[in-house]
Amino acid sequence: MEFLRRFLLLFLLPLAVYAEDNVLNIYTWSDEIPDKVVRQFEKETGIQVNHATYDNNEIMYAKLRASPKAGYDIGNPSSYFVDRMRRQYILLKLDKKRLPNLKYIAPEYNQADYDPGLEYSIPHVAGVTGIFLNTEYHPLQSVTRWSDLWEARYHNQLLLLDDTREIFSMALLTLGYSVNDKDPEHIKAAFLKLKSLMKNVKVFSSETVKSIIIDEDATLGMAWNGDVFKASQENKDVKFVFPKDGFVIWVDNLVIPKEAPHKDNAYLFHNLMMRPEIAKEVALATHFMTTNLPARQLLPENIRNNPTVYPPQEVMRKGQFQTDVGDETSALLEKYWEELKMGS
Repeated sequence: MEFLRRFLLLFLLPLAVYAEDNVLNIYTWSDEIPDKVVRQFEKETGIQVNHATYDNNEIMYAKLRASPKAGYDIGNPSSYFVDRMRRQYILLKLDKKRLPNLKYIAPEYNQADYDPGLEYSIPHVAGVTGIFLNTEYHPLQSVTRWSDLWEARYHNQLLLLDDTREIFSMALLTLGYSVNDKDPEHIKAAFLKLKSLMKNVKVFSSETVKSIIIDEDATLGMAWNGDVFKASQENKDVKFVFPKDGFVIWVDNLVIPKEAPHKDNAYLFHNLMMRPEIAKEVALATHFMTTNLPARQLLPENIRNNPTVYPPQEVMRKGQFQTDVGDETSALLEKYWEELKMGS
């Protein structure tokens, strides 16, 4: 019996190992990886994908930092969290020889400050944080800067994103500072500036932005350009404004955690996501900017030439990429953020 037991163990072990390795665990923003793309990867490779999602970078970061061996093979952090996570050695340095499709990524993303040379991340989708307005209630030229949102006539009207860095970036820009400013006095000034805005804020949301805009529950405020474009398809009065006092350019990236248990499968997934026809499907599903140069050419003309989704370079030059501001500054921002939310 003992011989038989050992024989069965030796016989079955390779099958168990194969079954364990024949999976991919991905952890991404909600709605950024279309289900049809996941199903295609499974069909092509025979690899089973377990797909978990999160609503903000902080949740993702806290989980991966607290449990490096949590089992995730793919993450989806925004630019400044890539910066933070690579500095904290949470991310795997990519073997570019295993990423032949990296050649399709547009050159403007190759030297972004958050990951110069794309050593740890692959740009997935990008966008701009700006101002939306409904022209049924607000003339198009009535709001051209972030600073306009502080006007008394907008009492209890604004939708703002429920996002610490986005909100403080807006305030820092109105004061003439960088979105990556670390000076405690500048951040305090931004906090005080935001306190004076709270009487104009009707709602904070990041997850229900499109429906709020479409249903006119808010007719003015802060939003991501792709969400405004989608909302404008159902409500033609909705417009997007690139603030003249500057704006954030954000990038959501695909990464491999350093302790990923299925790295080979993760590289396969990376290459599939960078195939132009797949990147096109992602762009059509999210309506955010594809970072994939040939994929953009595959998009319908009304999307690839839409200035809300794909702003001209002269507009984009006014934007700033967010980078990591460090633990001390992040803690200060969170402290002020909690004070703002409690007082609103």
